[in-house]
Amino acid sequence: MTADRTLAGIDVERPNVARMYDYYLGGKDNYPADRDAAQKVLEVTPQTPAIARANRAFLLRAVRFMAREADIGQFLDIGCGLPTQGNVHQVAQSVRPDAKVVYVDNDPIVLVHARALLATDANTIALEGDLLRPKELLDDEALRAHLDLEKPVGLLLISVLHCVSDDERLKEAVTTLYDALAPGSHVAISHISLQTCTPEQEDGALRGAQVYTDMNANMPMTFRDRDQLTELFGGLDLMEPGLVELQDWRPDPPGESAPIPLHPAQDQGYGFYLCGVARKGDHR
Repeated sequence: MTADRTLAGIDVERPNVARMYDYYLGGKDNYPADRDAAQKVLEVTPQTPAIARANRAFLLRAVRFMAREADIGQFLDIGCGLPTQGNVHQVAQSVRPDAKVVYVDNDPIVLVHARALLATDANTIALEGDLLRPKELLDDEALRAHLDLEKPVGLLLISVLHCVSDDERLKEAVTTLYDALAPGSHVAISHISLQTCTPEQEDGALRGAQVYTDMNANMPMTFRDRDQLTELFGGLDLMEPGLVELQDWRPDPPGESAPIPLHPAQDQGYGFYLCGVARKGDHR
């Protein structure tokens, strides 16, 4: 991103997690500080681009599952990040043309790009909001006008919970969100974890996370284990196959092309993450 495209109110000198993720995915909406930090991560965890693609592919499979098999027609994507390959509204609307999507982020550049992308899509909006201020988000008039919270919602918490290090605040936030969902709603979570890492991967993951701290990125990276992630689903009914690696959650059937294919020579990004989808039961 060139200097003349710098937007007011955006700190371009501090590495930003969303813009670093954009860089990993091959995007162009990032600045030198983001690229410098991302390159340092790649030096110790060269699998990162493959991991980012696997994470994105899980998101899109989860959205297709919710729209097609769970009959969900409205989605709330918190911490959505920059628009990239295969967006939630595109995937949801490929299954249900009337699907509605609300993207939420607290990063000004994310909102600018999302709103530009969505200018001609009346069924999709982007709002400023913060995961740790869920009541404000749920009370937002624009969100209430766009989504009917009396009907099932697909809540997407993809690579966002590990940006919060305070366990208690995080549990309070997700509990508030879950309580507002109608029965039949589904929640998708992906989160960094050392649980499936080899010793070599664990070393790279820890060193990569340290880069975010050392480079003063806008958010930390917090690893959680399987028990902690299960707890973050708040007692919702975890769908099969449970908490698994990104590639193992309901992989595409043979012959169906992946939403974000990898180059054959690339590492497939196994390890580093756990993910899952849970349903809010009818009597909760």
